[in-house]
Amino acid sequence: MTMSRLKVRNVLPGFGLSLGFTIFYLGLIVLIPLAGIFIKASGMPLNEIWSTITNPRVISSYKVSLLTALCAAAVNAVFGLLIAWVLVRYRFPGKKLIDSLIDLPFALPTAVAGIALTAIYAPNGWVGKYLEQLGIKVAFTPLGITVALIFIGLPFVVRTVQPVLQDLEKDTEEAAVMLGAYRLRTFWSVLLPELIPSLLTGFAMAFARGIGEYGSVVFISGNMPMKTEIAPLLIMTKLEQYDYKGATVIAMVMLILSFLMLLIINYLQWRSNRRVIAN
Repeated sequence: MTMSRLKVRNVLPGFGLSLGFTIFYLGLIVLIPLAGIFIKASGMPLNEIWSTITNPRVISSYKVSLLTALCAAAVNAVFGLLIAWVLVRYRFPGKKLIDSLIDLPFALPTAVAGIALTAIYAPNGWVGKYLEQLGIKVAFTPLGITVALIFIGLPFVVRTVQPVLQDLEKDTEEAAVMLGAYRLRTFWSVLLPELIPSLLTGFAMAFARGIGEYGSVVFISGNMPMKTEIAPLLIMTKLEQYDYKGATVIAMVMLILSFLMLLIINYLQWRSNRRVIAN
């Protein structure tokens, strides 16, 4: 029997069936609904689509959603890495409790988180009344939206970086220190290149969650048009006004922007992985 007639079998059986089920499931749950947004929006005249997209109120909601989500994801990337580092590299009383509290935003209903944050950071809240005396207003401002997005996005960064830190061997950094490298230089030159791919993944997940977040933001934002109104809230407003086409167009733009941002982040992650493999 020649080699061309040999049938190469996968080690795991059922590859064709499982692949077909995966494609079918993704198409049914993900691709078809997303395609429906573009199909629904394509039924509108181009001038009506353009007027909806370029409406000053809509553009303002895009800016608020994107900028606050970006700032929150950047903050979470820094402090999420710090928290993951502490949880992995140090032993201290209450470590398991703190580790379990990281997942609290996953389990907590977003509306509850929004009400709690508003009660804390409102001008008469526990923390807000002291910040008000310093001239810092959190609730009903873009800063309040950023705080809410930091709260719900932190676990994404911690849980993506933490396993990578656990797998990193201490021998490499100890060797770098023995060769005369300072601790900061060891972290910057030895550890950080290994952590960048997972850090970018956590950043992307936190950013994507922040763009579409509604429940925890709607209370603390104040929902003031042209100031603190987010795009998901504007979509809900359009739906309540039975403007389904306008809501679809806004959702389509948000989908495109989110896809472009995730594409850029995935490209940077791919470049980082190539550098790590090359080194």
